[in-house]
Amino acid sequence: MLIVADENIPLIDAFFAGVGEVRRYSGRAIDRAAVQDADLLLVRSVTQVDRALLEGSRVKFVGTCTIGTDHLDLDYFEEAGIRWSNAPGCNARGVVDYVLGSLLTLAELEGVELAQRTYGVVGAGEVGGRLITVLRALGWRVLVCDPPRAEREGGDYVSLQQIIEQCDVISLHTPLHSGGDAPTWHLLNAGNLAKLKPNSWLINASRGPVVDNAALRELLLDRVDVQAVLDVWEEEPLVDLALAELCVLATPHIAGYSLEGKQRGTAQIYAAWCAWRGEQPALQLADVLPRPWLSQMTLSADCDPAWALAMLCRSVYDPRRDDADFRRSLSEDPALQKADFDALRKHYPIRREIDGLQVRIEGEAPQLAKLVKALGCSIIQ
Repeated sequence: MLIVADENIPLIDAFFAGVGEVRRYSGRAIDRAAVQDADLLLVRSVTQVDRALLEGSRVKFVGTCTIGTDHLDLDYFEEAGIRWSNAPGCNARGVVDYVLGSLLTLAELEGVELAQRTYGVVGAGEVGGRLITVLRALGWRVLVCDPPRAEREGGDYVSLQQIIEQCDVISLHTPLHSGGDAPTWHLLNAGNLAKLKPNSWLINASRGPVVDNAALRELLLDRVDVQAVLDVWEEEPLVDLALAELCVLATPHIAGYSLEGKQRGTAQIYAAWCAWRGEQPALQLADVLPRPWLSQMTLSADCDPAWALAMLCRSVYDPRRDDADFRRSLSEDPALQKADFDALRKHYPIRREIDGLQVRIEGEAPQLAKLVKALGCSIIQ
């Protein structure tokens, strides 16, 4: 059996070496010739998998080690009898950590208290749903916009216009859809961006075209009160250099690039492959995940909760490092810019997730314990 895989997918040998021969390619270089004799194709979001790529090949299973599926032609898969699987929720916690780190940076720059802001989360799927849970557990006010879920479930959802009008912080976690009943292409267009509240923050860690990048650039030039954090870009790996310069934080689509998130995606695809084959997985993620460099932390019961929030989050992950690496890489040369964008992702340093951290609190501190639990950390005695 021949397996064609994106070279940046981790643990391919650990999970799939026993399945067949593995051939690795750059994700953007996977073409018809590469997949012609393949039985199994493993990709990430940078590879467009459609009729043009697969027709005439032997591929019968496509696995994407990502949450999103906008790079997969699911209608063609059904027509051709190709089984597929994505990895829902694999990097959700990593994205939550990215958003928390971004909020801490914005709050320090603006001199505001995070607990006093109103948060709007657009998209309540695997990532958005987990972010909502954490923010609400911290006691912060959160409004949620998710039209498809609102239509299916009812409940306490609000419109996008309510998010724009009422929220101080807007965090985008919607998939990319250009058609249908709920298109998200340029969901935040020039008209919607113009309605942002004074002193508002916009964070996009979903897909680049969810925000009209050109319109956002013009808005940020005109309104110095609005602050933006972008992890995704409309033409990536090309980046609007002027827009990046205007962002408080700019990163190369790595919000979910925790070690757990990347390796969890591979494990989920392996499990889906085994299920399709009617086999029991021979390996679990826990079998191969290394111990974190920082596993425990001790806090005094009388420490300031705001200090504890920043310390806990940043002890595990601080997006300012990724911002600095990205800005050093940006070039006026488009070819060099593309290469550096992909290189930053390919050689991304080890980063763990905050819910793997154990915290000991010395003394009685109910509010501090609530904060630690809200972040997802374990409290130990």
